[in-house]
Amino acid sequence: MGAGQVVLLLLAAVAAGWVDAVVGGGGLLQLPVLLLAGLTPVQALATNKSAAIFGTGSAAVTYASKTKLDRAVAVPAAALAVAFAGLGAASAALLDADVLKPLVMVVLLGVGAFVTLRPGFGRLPHPHLRTRARVMTGVAVAGVGIAYYDGIVGPGTGTFLLIAFTSILGMDFVHASATAKVVNTGTNLGALVVFAAQGHVVWALGLAMAVCNITGAQIGARMALNRGTGFVRVVLLCVVAALVAKLGYDQFVSR
Repeated sequence: MGAGQVVLLLLAAVAAGWVDAVVGGGGLLQLPVLLLAGLTPVQALATNKSAAIFGTGSAAVTYASKTKLDRAVAVPAAALAVAFAGLGAASAALLDADVLKPLVMVVLLGVGAFVTLRPGFGRLPHPHLRTRARVMTGVAVAGVGIAYYDGIVGPGTGTFLLIAFTSILGMDFVHASATAKVVNTGTNLGALVVFAAQGHVVWALGLAMAVCNITGAQIGARMALNRGTGFVRVVLLCVVAALVAKLGYDQFVSR
């Protein structure tokens, strides 16, 4: 691997850390450059997790120190996420991830349309939505469904968590993003343990990228906290558009 490729990987890790800290979706940046550097798809997924867990974890700490986390949601969802993301990673070889991509595209298009047509969505909290049933639903969706998706496919996990906490529990975008970082750290940990046990992680590269990921994550978390929900909404729409474009390219063009 040449010096130019290493520099590109480190710069991508900074940018990915920033995106992940604001709305999630940093894998859109890290995974392609890892593949371009010559890693196999499973090595790219595994090494991406080894870097992302540090960036996401550091963002979670920053959010927790600056804003109030909904621990009744974040803690159980993160605990479930470790197990179900690990299960997803373990079963990734048995399932065809391409089957899920059209469904994910439809969901993302719906999310993009909803957020665009509802400019007030996520700007203010709606605590009246936080019933016991909705909390249990939010924990299950995040800690089971989205976590399992992260283990199998990955890109967009943080974005899906953000949308789930905003739509199901009535959180504003900033608090939803803070809660999502805690759960996303759990999904990264669960998948990483499995990938590491299988010997797929390129540790030297992953740890070098982790330092850059942390740098980007700290900048992103502080910008989200300082600029508020309007800023997060704009970044969310950009990431949703990029995710749809990437999944569409994978599904219809790159074959």
